[in-house]
Amino acid sequence: MVAAAVHADVGTARIRSVLGMGFAARRDGPTLENVAELVADAVDDLPEPPEGPVVAEHGEFYEEPPWTVAHYFAGEFKYIESIAERETVQTAHHAAYAARKLLL
Repeated sequence: MVAAAVHADVGTARIRSVLGMGFAARRDGPTLENVAELVADAVDDLPEPPEGPVVAEHGEFYEEPPWTVAHYFAGEFKYIESIAERETVQTAHHAAYAARKLLL
């Protein structure tokens, strides 16, 4: 599995700028704990810790409630609420996919 974290400055409808990216990879199977730890490792790989919350899609963590997932992260965690947050998560998906292709 490969994960990418994108640290971005966002408005309500768009990404203003990307401040950094972090990556992590694991060979473990896709369980809630393994996926959450993988994403936490990618967030920890960012050049600077994000000032805002870690944002993800509901499906990334098997649609578990946010309070179940939040304890894997040092800061705040939430699911997507805005168009800009969705675009940021999509950017992370593209980066993770590209990194996975490079690793294969």
